[in-house]
Amino acid sequence: MKRIKLGAALLALLAPFVTPVAAQAAVDCSTVPWMNKRKSAEQRAAALLAASSQHQKYRWLVEQPANSPTQTAWQGGVVYPVQVPCTPTVVYSDGPDGVRFTPGVTAFPATIAQAATWNEALAYAKGKAQAVEAYDKRKNVLLAPGLAGGRTPLSGRTPEYLGEDPLLTGLIAAAGSRGIEQDDRVLATLKHYVANEQEVDRQTSSSNASERTLREIYDLPFEIAIDRGAPESVMCSYNQINGTYACENPRLDDVLKGDIGFDGYVMSDFGSVHSTAASLANGLDQELNRPIWYTPARLDAALAAGEITQRQIDAAAFRVVRSYIRGGLFDNPLPAEAVADASTPAHKAIARSTAEQGSVLLKNEGLLPLSPRKGDEIAVIGATASSTPTDGISAQSVCSLPWRFGNPTTLPCEDLVSPESALRDRAARAGASVTFDNGSDIAAAAAAAARSDVAIVFGYARMGEFNDLTDLRLQGNGDALISAVAAANPRTVVVLQTGSAVEMPWLSRVPAVLENWYGGEQMGPAIASLLFGDTSPSGKLPMTFPRSLADTPTAGSAARYPGVVDASGIRQVDYSEGLKVGYRWYQSEGIEPLFPFGHGLSYTTFAYSSPRVSGDGRRSLTISFDLKNTGKRTGTEVAQAYVTLPAATGEPPSRLVGWQRVTLAPGQRRTIEITLTRSDLAGLHLLEYWDPARAKWATARGVYGAGVGGSSEPSVRTSFRVR
Repeated sequence: MKRIKLGAALLALLAPFVTPVAAQAAVDCSTVPWMNKRKSAEQRAAALLAASSQHQKYRWLVEQPANSPTQTAWQGGVVYPVQVPCTPTVVYSDGPDGVRFTPGVTAFPATIAQAATWNEALAYAKGKAQAVEAYDKRKNVLLAPGLAGGRTPLSGRTPEYLGEDPLLTGLIAAAGSRGIEQDDRVLATLKHYVANEQEVDRQTSSSNASERTLREIYDLPFEIAIDRGAPESVMCSYNQINGTYACENPRLDDVLKGDIGFDGYVMSDFGSVHSTAASLANGLDQELNRPIWYTPARLDAALAAGEITQRQIDAAAFRVVRSYIRGGLFDNPLPAEAVADASTPAHKAIARSTAEQGSVLLKNEGLLPLSPRKGDEIAVIGATASSTPTDGISAQSVCSLPWRFGNPTTLPCEDLVSPESALRDRAARAGASVTFDNGSDIAAAAAAAARSDVAIVFGYARMGEFNDLTDLRLQGNGDALISAVAAANPRTVVVLQTGSAVEMPWLSRVPAVLENWYGGEQMGPAIASLLFGDTSPSGKLPMTFPRSLADTPTAGSAARYPGVVDASGIRQVDYSEGLKVGYRWYQSEGIEPLFPFGHGLSYTTFAYSSPRVSGDGRRSLTISFDLKNTGKRTGTEVAQAYVTLPAATGEPPSRLVGWQRVTLAPGQRRTIEITLTRSDLAGLHLLEYWDPARAKWATARGVYGAGVGGSSEPSVRTSFRVR
């Protein structure tokens, strides 16, 4: 068929009257200006919109019409003209921990485990692998990474997020975003902006916080991720912020796009839009899923009434189109067919490395690493250790997050290697044997432990979207099981598979505890490698583990959590703890946690000494110290640096300002320098606080404290002055 070349203006006029197939097939895409790769993304987006009718512009403001250019009709009698030609098919996919609800992909560990690696390079590698799999599966926008403030460990989506510290969260999210977008085929989406900290009445609750609290705790991780990761999209959340829904809140324009400088597009969460005019006027660019509030009829009516402007419509459409072009979606169309199995050995190796580096050795009194002799017997106990379900619970149950829509987990975990299988294989290499007990009969499990040379008992707690936890206890009678096994065999290792912190009433009775989180499909090999010492543990907690729920920042006050429902039906949640979130709370209140933020042991030991600080704190700052491996094995330490601001600022006792992963041989000493440049100090606000009187970030003059160590409880401290 001879290709017909049509002018852009004529196409815009003809589009409502031609069939979808003809409109897409009759144009030589090399001739339309929005497909000219020599032009900038801004020029190409402007050209496309100049060639568009009003209702073709409207298509970009809703996910499904934007992404299905030839479809014209939607539920509820909503009709659009076919889109201008040479626009891509785009498919969104949920995906904090992998390409969700899709067969033939890698099941990576939960996002909280990614944070526990404190490894930006690994987060980048995971993002890159995930994007490759998404593209191969014909999906080119990932709704990931997920990040939040970590206000309460009860929050159901804790395992989807990156912990309680803004810097750690922001930098890991940035690395993941860069990985997702590095091939210019798939876009990343930061979610959920902002103060989306609970599942209880998430769609009808208001997160009520001071501007300082919002800026320093809840906005800051997004700002860091945008500054260092440049994702093309941000998703606004369900909740209200100080009485106004997030997706129509002025913070979208004033803070996110204005102060932070985000220049991608803002999409809503599913069903989180509550208006047409207020949403568009305050910065929401695209309604997720089908058209409800951004229908042509509603947009036309709001425009006619003067509630919105043509400039706002054009700006929203421009931001979407520019991001699609800039992110490569126009130039790298989805493949015609999906790859059956997009997972690769390299991707599985990343999943295993994440499970290994993200597992945190919480306690070890000399039992680990295991060194069984020939003929020794190892008891592996607990339903989640095995691929065979016990009352519906198995390793599959803790591979990834639970989900309510009929799927046991958000990721298929088709290639899951269970801990039982991996431990059995590894024990056999040492001439030892493994017996398995599912733990359903506690007496039988205790008897199996008593007959063995060592017992490995698994405890779990499942959690996910739509519901918060009601307590921090293990599920499936896990506390009783661990207590019984520990009483029967003093050589007991506990492996925890949880999405958040848990209380440990049995802790004093066991010599070793390993937190594996939701470990993904390679959980088994990772756990076996760690327990047998083939890999030395290096994970660090990205969240504080309290001794009890009563110690957490939101405990003891219904107003703080879960909030109080007012006469209008909105649950008012008072963020009265302010800046005291996570380790800042425990330090401010003098509460000793079970395990502090940043904690994690190795199979060797490390000594910190000689802390010193150089630089003026405004243009540069370097925190130096000596780190020595004082043990008998090579190990990797995540060395952390914290700073205390002058008392006059009213800040909590300390904040994380940097870290390094350092591998040392036995006896090796190295001088470590954590150097913060001007762009770090200003862009990441490392020494700054939000000054509400001046409505800006500020650096105080005075004496600052600095501490370095293996957790948020530094080993050695010094001080320095900023003038």
